[in-house]
Amino acid sequence: MKCLIVTTHPLNDSLCKLLGKHVESKLIQMGHEVTIEDLYAESFEPALTAPERRSYYGESYDSSSMTEQVSRLQDAEALVLLFPTWWFGFPAMLKGWFDRVWGPGIAYDHATDFGPIKPRLDNLKKVLVVTTLGSPWWVDRLVLWQPVKRIMKLALLGACTKKSKLQFLSLYNSEKLNEQKIIVFKNKIEKALATWRV
Repeated sequence: MKCLIVTTHPLNDSLCKLLGKHVESKLIQMGHEVTIEDLYAESFEPALTAPERRSYYGESYDSSSMTEQVSRLQDAEALVLLFPTWWFGFPAMLKGWFDRVWGPGIAYDHATDFGPIKPRLDNLKKVLVVTTLGSPWWVDRLVLWQPVKRIMKLALLGACTKKSKLQFLSLYNSEKLNEQKIIVFKNKIEKALATWRV
C-alpha cells in the first residue's frame, strides 16, 4: 500500500519521532511504499488563511499553497498519525493540517443544501493513530471519554472516508516511561501493522 506517515512534534529527539522511525522501518520491511510528512520539519503553516476560508464554499477551495500535502493525502491508501496529545486534543500543527489540507473538494464535498458532507478519500483504507499522553489511562478513558479518538473516528474519518479502518494506540504516563514500557508499546504497534499485509 501507499502509506503516508504524518508526524507532529517540535523536538527531533522526542518519543513521537522515535516511534515514527519504528513505524517507518516496519512498513518498509513489509514492502509498503512509505512517504513521510513531518509537519514541523516542513514548517507547515497551520493557520487557515483568509483566501482559503473565503473559498471554502465557493466553486473551488483554494489549496494552491498545499498542493504537495493534498496530493500525498489523496494518494494514500494507509495513513499513520504520530503526535502527542496535549490538553486532550490535537497539537495545533496537526489540527491546522486537518483544517487546511482536509478541505472541500479534497477530503469531502459539501452537500448542495448544506446537509451532511460527502466523503472523497475513497483510497484511504487503513488509519493508525499513535499518540502519547502524560496523563494516566483512566483520565482519558473514564473522565474525558477519549476525545481525540472520538473526533478522529466520528468527525474526520466518519465524514471523509467510506471504508477506512481506524486503529488507535495511546501511550499513557509518557513522562514516566522506562525502556521496557517503550518496548511493550512498540510491540503493540507491530501487532497493529501486522494486519497491513501487502
